[in-house]
Amino acid sequence: MFESMPGSLFEPIPESMPQPTLEPILELTPESMPEKKRVKKSGRMTVDEYFLKIAAVVAERSTCLRHHVGAIAVKDRHILSTGYNGAPSGTTDCLTLGCLRNEMKIPSGERHEICRAVHAEQNVVIQAALHGSSLEGATIYSTHTPCTVCSKILVNSKIKRFVSFKQYDETSHDAWVNFKAFNGLFKQAGIDLIVLEKPSSRITFLD
Repeated sequence: MFESMPGSLFEPIPESMPQPTLEPILELTPESMPEKKRVKKSGRMTVDEYFLKIAAVVAERSTCLRHHVGAIAVKDRHILSTGYNGAPSGTTDCLTLGCLRNEMKIPSGERHEICRAVHAEQNVVIQAALHGSSLEGATIYSTHTPCTVCSKILVNSKIKRFVSFKQYDETSHDAWVNFKAFNGLFKQAGIDLIVLEKPSSRITFLD
């Protein structure tokens, strides 16, 4: 059982706490997911690849023990803000405390209230607000597609595009439900969802 630590966000949870009943796993098939767009290689990366690669570097700052997620907000090819998933600023992170979700065996994508982390997309919006930058009309480049909570925040931020290369919570029981929810919101709000192939993790340049 996970033990609370000084400064922890959580109190010890009783052994008798009822566990949620999980629905049957819904399989994500190639037909159900947006097709990943192939980028024609010309020796130089595209603008979308460029910013996705930066988002992947941002993800390296993550303090999550499960997934490293990075996101950046871009407008007129100018980076407005960055964000990665991790504990709230100034608080003890999961690298020190451990992961309560792992202790409770909670599948990825479920019961977000039992998590210390602020999601990368949420941090992108927060950082933009702190520094006085509007995200209206911006593009979010993220290593993962958003959860339903983040998608609602992004809709209200009035972004125009969301570009990613990985589906959020691919292995969880409600992955398809999450995709339908956020993609439906994006369509209603007029936000373009673009899923590209994962850019190379190699840094190549002429020295």
